Amino acid sequence: MQPLITAFAAKADIAHLALLMWALGASVLAAVALRELGRAVRRFDDFVREIARFNALLGDET
Repeated sequence: MQPLITAFAAKADIAHLALLMWALGASVLAAVALRELGRAVRRFDDFVREIARFNALLGDET
């Protein structure tokens, strides 16, 4: 990463370096958010399965 920063700084292209860092940071945050969303969906699916199992054990007493 240091050679890349040095190359950008040597050409006085700091704005592009800042934009690159922002894009990388935003991409990492998006990936983390999607991973957490996937985990939340799996937890919710497990919860719904347990509720269905509980209802099946009690039977339909309506």
